[in-house]
Amino acid sequence: MHEQIPDTAPALFGWEFATDPYPAYAWLREHAPVHRATLPSGVEAWLVTRYADARQALADQRLSKNPAHHAEPAHAKGKTGIPGERKAELMTHLLNIDPPDHTRLRRLVSKAFTPRRVAEFTPRVQELTDHLIDNIVEKAGSAETGEADLIHEFAFPLPIYAICEMLGVPREDQDDFRDWAGMMIRHGGGPRGGVARSVKRMRTYLGELIHRKRDDLGNDLISDLIRASDHGDHLTEAEATAMAFILLFAGFETTVNLIGNGVHSLFMNPGQRVRLQDSLAAGGTALLETGIEELLRYDGPVELATWRFATRPLTLGGQEIAVGDPVLVVLAAADRDPARFTDPDTLDLSRSDNQHLGYGHGIHYCLGAPLARLEGQTALATLLKRLPDLELAVPPADLRWRGGLIMRGLRTLPVRFTVPNVRDGREAR
Repeated sequence: MHEQIPDTAPALFGWEFATDPYPAYAWLREHAPVHRATLPSGVEAWLVTRYADARQALADQRLSKNPAHHAEPAHAKGKTGIPGERKAELMTHLLNIDPPDHTRLRRLVSKAFTPRRVAEFTPRVQELTDHLIDNIVEKAGSAETGEADLIHEFAFPLPIYAICEMLGVPREDQDDFRDWAGMMIRHGGGPRGGVARSVKRMRTYLGELIHRKRDDLGNDLISDLIRASDHGDHLTEAEATAMAFILLFAGFETTVNLIGNGVHSLFMNPGQRVRLQDSLAAGGTALLETGIEELLRYDGPVELATWRFATRPLTLGGQEIAVGDPVLVVLAAADRDPARFTDPDTLDLSRSDNQHLGYGHGIHYCLGAPLARLEGQTALATLLKRLPDLELAVPPADLRWRGGLIMRGLRTLPVRFTVPNVRDGREAR
């Protein structure tokens, strides 16, 4: 699939753009690689679209993550952060702070959120995945063909329940989290103020849970956050609450979109899908592992990296960035830069030279990348093996993408499939 670059400056941030932003990003890379744009919120920001400039910006410590450095007061209105983050103690998380505070908090959180803990969680992710697919199959009843919305019935609940269990949220409270999270990703599709209310409820609950767990530590991520210490330094209760929240907030929607966008990309590239299914049927994992990275590069869940603000004058891609200016790195554009990737508009699941920026770069590289990889690989492999003839139930042109600046994901993904007689490789009983 090769994108046609427009002849003139493209319109940004409309519905047509949201459906397929890649031609517009190609134009910006070629003609205005660091481009000052007015965002739908009215905030002006620099959009960085070339790979080399993007890597520089993501690692440049002159670009702060703290919204207090924004020259305009828009951040106070929630236009450059998460809705509901109005109090300073709610903003003390890894996405909003700089060294030395970032260094200290990341070191403490890394002691809890380890690759080993993620690896230990692998069987539970598989159980959750199979359970959700069982529900989809059972809903079809005795019919030969079943239908489902793969976003709301699979891609959305999987990471919510997974991160809830990792954090140590009791089972009886997890449906509340699912409701709050659903409101948070509607991006204006729900009642006015609903996102901020859901953020507040989720944070309040996590604060209360952390307070309770201090007297009864268990084998879960919140307990590990409480235990984490370094030379006598511990997370405060407010810091632990903020960290638990951002692990959930930053983790669930990205994984929803990784699964949804990934399945959509395979539908649109049937040859690559056949390659992956043949590899999985033969018991191979190598193509699945490189394939997840390629799906992240090709149409990843995070379209723009989170906000940065210049604390000193700097030059980026030939443009002078003034103190206080917001900078947004367009990961979706950088990861299709032909100066870095051969044939970048082609999906190649076996691509080996693939240092994509989907998880960021530098000190803010995504702490949850191992969990996202685990969930993405497990979800795709299990879907393709258990529902091998899964297909779109509507024309591709009927699909609608969510509005919003940072994330890229589908509102729904209607699918149909032949109801299997076999579950988990065994005769259904």
